[in-house]
Amino acid sequence: MDVLRPPVININGRIYRRNIVKEEHYEEEDFSYMGLSESKDLAEGESCDSHFIEQTDKGYHCAIDVPSVLYKYIIGKKGETRRRLEFDTKTSISIPKPGIEGQIVITGAQKAAVSSAVTRVEVLVESFRKKQPFTHFLSFPLNDSKVQDGFQTFKDEVLRQFSQDHGVEESIFQNPVKLHLTIGTLALLNDTEVRKACEHLQECQTFVRDIAEGKPLPLEVTGIEYMNDDPAMVDVLYAKVNVIDGTDRLQMIADRMMEYFVSVGLMVREWDRVKLHGTVMNTLFRKDSTDLGGAGKQTTSEREAFDARNILKKFGNYRFGEFELNTVQLSQRYSTDCTGYYSSAGSISFS
Repeated sequence: MDVLRPPVININGRIYRRNIVKEEHYEEEDFSYMGLSESKDLAEGESCDSHFIEQTDKGYHCAIDVPSVLYKYIIGKKGETRRRLEFDTKTSISIPKPGIEGQIVITGAQKAAVSSAVTRVEVLVESFRKKQPFTHFLSFPLNDSKVQDGFQTFKDEVLRQFSQDHGVEESIFQNPVKLHLTIGTLALLNDTEVRKACEHLQECQTFVRDIAEGKPLPLEVTGIEYMNDDPAMVDVLYAKVNVIDGTDRLQMIADRMMEYFVSVGLMVREWDRVKLHGTVMNTLFRKDSTDLGGAGKQTTSEREAFDARNILKKFGNYRFGEFELNTVQLSQRYSTDCTGYYSSAGSISFS
């Protein structure tokens, strides 16, 4: 670990250093305490300014919202994690039954002890939250009819001319109604978190309209590019998107939204800038030909790359189409609406 740049965790706008410990691995439902109580950063007298600690006749208590899917990480293997937290902080931690959404209630005789326990639970939750698969994503939809038509032509021509190239087959193409530019992904683990994300999205409306000058952005979807180092072994092929007037307003909106959602703790920063790309071919879409049902998808470790050299040579400057973008959407992964596009949890407009 670089002591000058230690790993940190953002919890409600507060930054904590995370101690590096060796994690033990268990079968499903078995989780062990991770040694967070030894951190000097979690001093007994620290404040808990993001939660209200109430004084009662029997001491102090604090209720914190935690999605039910994360309860098991606080309980730990055979209750080990909760018992250790309670012992170290001299508190009692009450957790709802599995599958029941509610609040974790921490009680103790001393306010500082409750505050310390709250912080430790939050650090534990955020550590395991990062391991959850994303459930939603922010995006600019590209499913304009002209772009869809251009994509369908591209797909038909690639299959007609290069279906003999290694790994090139129909199932790895994007569904045209799902074309989009991803801004970032989010793991929203219950309805409360989805509502909060929608509220934060609405808070972006003002700066989005300021950047877009209150009107749709005219975009051109032109050219393709690949993400791997070797064009003969490609996993993702994507379409490039530019604002027709040559400005970087689309990139500015994406970067500002990413910064905002990172600041409120709903998104994890992966790059300094959002890499805007409209996926047109992805080997994760590939159906497993050995699956009897024919509907199995490959995992990341199993994915089979394809040879994109001829595709890039022939379609490197391919024009998918032009359209006016007017929407940012928060969409649910895998779920679709009646049009076939990803189900929208919320949206804002440029105008």
